[in-house]
Order: sequence, then C-alpha cells, then structure tokens
Amino acid sequence: MDTHDRYASVRYLVTDVQAAIDFYTGHLGFTLDSSAGPAFADVRRGPLRLLLSGPASSGARATPEEANVPGRNRIHLVLDDLDAEIDRLRAAGLAFRSEVVAGPGGRQILLADPDGNLVELFQPASRG
Repeated sequence: MDTHDRYASVRYLVTDVQAAIDFYTGHLGFTLDSSAGPAFADVRRGPLRLLLSGPASSGARATPEEANVPGRNRIHLVLDDLDAEIDRLRAAGLAFRSEVVAGPGGRQILLADPDGNLVELFQPASRG
C-alpha cells in the first residue's frame, strides 16, 4: 500500500499557505508533511491529508473563477471533549461560525480557517 492509498486527501484553496499551515498545525493537531513555499503545503491528521493550495498552485489555477468560493462542504474532525476544545480555541482567539448543534448522533460546531473553509468539530453521542 503506497501513500496515496493510506490517506484520504482533501484540497482547500487558500490565499496564504503559511497562515493555513499555522492554523491547522497550531490549533487543530495537524502535522506538516511538506511545503513548496507560498504555493502549496500538505498537512496530515490521522488518515486525512489536507492539501493547502495557494494562488500560485496548479490546483488553484485549475479552478474556474466562478467556482472559487468557499462552500458548505467541510472537513469533519471527531473529538472526545467538544466543550474543552471550544474553550481552548476561543482562548486562542478563534471565532466560531455557528453555535453548538446537538442531534441524535452527537454535537457539533463549525470553525472557519483563515480563508473561510469550514471545519466541523464533532463529539459523538454517548452510547450506553
């Protein structure tokens, strides 16, 4: 099994690759795998490989202008203690894009990276 089979990759278009690296590694537990200057970097958390493509990257150039906006899609990070994570991120000065929403599967809140790409922080409901 090679690297491409071990990870699920998602591409986020960003305006500042270093700011995105700092956000994901500094606040959400990702590690930096590689960086190609201001054009591109990839960060990883478990089996998720997040491709951070700046304006000079080939991934960003392949996107038509009318499609170059953040959407409702988001990466989904599962946590053990959502409330503690919210407190930690608020203390770091980060703002959330929603309130906590609860449903039968668990609780979640939305956070945005520096370019408005969404990250869902999710704590599964207790089963017992």
